[in-house]
Amino acid sequence: QVHLIESGGGLVQAGGSLRLACTSSAGTIANYPMGWFRLPPGEEREFIAAINWSGDSTEYGRSVKGRFTLSRDNAVNTVYLQMNGLEPEDTAVYYCASRRTPYSNRSSYTRDYAYWGRGTQVTVSS
Repeated sequence: QVHLIESGGGLVQAGGSLRLACTSSAGTIANYPMGWFRLPPGEEREFIAAINWSGDSTEYGRSVKGRFTLSRDNAVNTVYLQMNGLEPEDTAVYYCASRRTPYSNRSSYTRDYAYWGRGTQVTVSS
């Protein structure tokens, strides 16, 4: 079982960038598809991006496509979410998640993810 930890959140001005990282303090995530979701204040959880276990296949939510880039470095057991062109609407708690089955497909559905981090706050000021 993995214990996911997100980092890299903070306060940034509109148009700025942040890079979030997700790693596991217990167990490897190297062979597992990973996803990022966010929970804006007063709204439902939204799919941001997902990546397959090897890192050569990604998908993005409509609201972030072209601005965010998801990548991974399995050698250091870490997944990265590069966020550029941030807008106030990107303000949310960002969560990374891991699927339970290794080498399975990436997914944009929360129900397909078994393990979740506690989230990191991203705040974009106008």
